[in-house]
Amino acid sequence: MKKIFFALPGNEQLTRSLATKCDAEVGKAEIRLFPDQETYIKIESDVKDKQVMMVCTLNNPDSKLLPLYFLSKTVKDLGAGFTCLVAPYLSYMRQDKQFKPGEAVTSAYFAKLISSFADSLFTIDPHLHRRSSLAEIYTIPTTVLHASSLISGWIKKNVSKPLLVGPDSESTQWVAEVAANAGVPYIILEKIRAGDEDVKVSVPEVQKYADHIPVLVDDIISTARTMVATVAHLRTAGMNKPVCIGVHGIFSNDAYSLLLNSGAAKIVTCNSIPHKSNEINIDRILSLAINEQ
Repeated sequence: MKKIFFALPGNEQLTRSLATKCDAEVGKAEIRLFPDQETYIKIESDVKDKQVMMVCTLNNPDSKLLPLYFLSKTVKDLGAGFTCLVAPYLSYMRQDKQFKPGEAVTSAYFAKLISSFADSLFTIDPHLHRRSSLAEIYTIPTTVLHASSLISGWIKKNVSKPLLVGPDSESTQWVAEVAANAGVPYIILEKIRAGDEDVKVSVPEVQKYADHIPVLVDDIISTARTMVATVAHLRTAGMNKPVCIGVHGIFSNDAYSLLLNSGAAKIVTCNSIPHKSNEINIDRILSLAINEQ
């Protein structure tokens, strides 16, 4: 089945890249808002019996969901044989349980909605915290790709004497994997609790790694508060300015400038969400996985 790629607004560059790598067509569609802010969709390409790849990274998801839904339903009405959502960043993963009475478990509801109009899903490093896989909530085939090897490659190429740093014990597995792939050492910051509200953070083996460049790695940089705090701990311990790396750079409000001004030497993200910090390209791993479908 021939593939045809459609870009939701803001995803044009990635869509062109994926289509080129997959030797596929870029579909033409008019997607805009009426004056009353309702969505208008018009498909201008032939989609009959084709595999429609809808490229839409899902940061700020609420404004993107209806155009995505309408696009999928329209191409199906026009005879598309299959629809696939390519969402490098997958939203609504954090609220995966009811923390307080009356709360909505939005990750499950969102998954059910996506599964109702897309036939498959490709994404990169979704925030699987209390879930073991997307299959727990998505009823369509899902392909989860990982950016750890890309991040390791970037570190080896761009950072002299890197030292990966995890802000807490929960980050150990992620940091250890990136460090192993890059062939570099790593440390995990230690929290010393003297009382309920008296918690100090120590940096282990400071002298051993005094001449290294600390590298902080996380899957999502949203408010950046965790990284800002970690940068402060490293600088207080007398270490070099760190490089901060995130798979998905959401950078809500003033998070980017806050992190940059906190003492970070550099901020780098994957291009799963378009941002000026993008230096790690996920196009190839996505296209390889799509071609295998």
